[in-house]
Amino acid sequence: MENLPFIVVIVFAIVVVSAAWKNVPQGQEWTLERWGRFIRVLRPGVNFIIPFVDKIGRKQIVMEQVLDVPPQEVISADNAMVQTDAVCFFQIIDTVKASYEVNDLVRAMQNLVMTNIRAVLGSMELDMMLSNRDVINNSILEKVDDATDPWGVKITRIEIKDITPPRDLVDSMAEQMKAEREKRAQVLRAEGEREAAIKVAEGEKQAQVLNAEGERQAAFLEAEAREREAQAEAKATYMVSEAISKGNQQAINYFVAQKYVEALGQIAGAENSKVVLMPLEASDVIGSVAGIKELFDSAKG
Repeated sequence: MENLPFIVVIVFAIVVVSAAWKNVPQGQEWTLERWGRFIRVLRPGVNFIIPFVDKIGRKQIVMEQVLDVPPQEVISADNAMVQTDAVCFFQIIDTVKASYEVNDLVRAMQNLVMTNIRAVLGSMELDMMLSNRDVINNSILEKVDDATDPWGVKITRIEIKDITPPRDLVDSMAEQMKAEREKRAQVLRAEGEREAAIKVAEGEKQAQVLNAEGERQAAFLEAEAREREAQAEAKATYMVSEAISKGNQQAINYFVAQKYVEALGQIAGAENSKVVLMPLEASDVIGSVAGIKELFDSAKG
């Protein structure tokens, strides 16, 4: 019993030290109140307070947090009912404001995000709502971030997880997309057929140009050949005429043999000719040809 006061003092000291010792975890900040009034913020680590006078007010997490926004129905600008679901990422940057400027921070942020989702989506038509997800996220983020700035909260991201139209509207959109794809396919098919027709027409045009060019070249060569033949014939006629004027019998035989050979060629080329009888004078034609050779040799000499 003599040691009872000492034991009481030891226990009281342990209780006082325990009450004065506050260990704040990393990623959190606590507010300290004295007689119900805020005095300072306790940072992560070991902190000492006045026991039985100071007390912990609010414990805030200063790491980035996730707020799940409950699903809700929204009416678009073209009177289409859709169901939306979103998620919000935020971080407390001012512990004092987050503790004393708003009563229930999480509930206030949920209602604020839901209200702005209805405001932003309600001003859009359904097609724009489904195709501009990034625009919607940025617009809601800007509005909510400005509204939560007095609360000491920084909104880092707001993501619309899902926008679900009614089933009948989804079926109508699917049919519309199918019709649009078929229309594009028909347009592409028509474009392909038109391109093919153009290519075929260009090929035929090029072929006609090439054929005309070939015919022109052939006509030019044929005319050149006829010109050379006519020159040769004129030269031969001139030589024979000169020989006749000088009284050369072989020149006369040349003309006779030429006409004789032309007549035999016409007889042999007749369609109704089955048998060709050569006259006995044919041997004279050969002699005339030999005489022609001698004529040209003499003219050449």
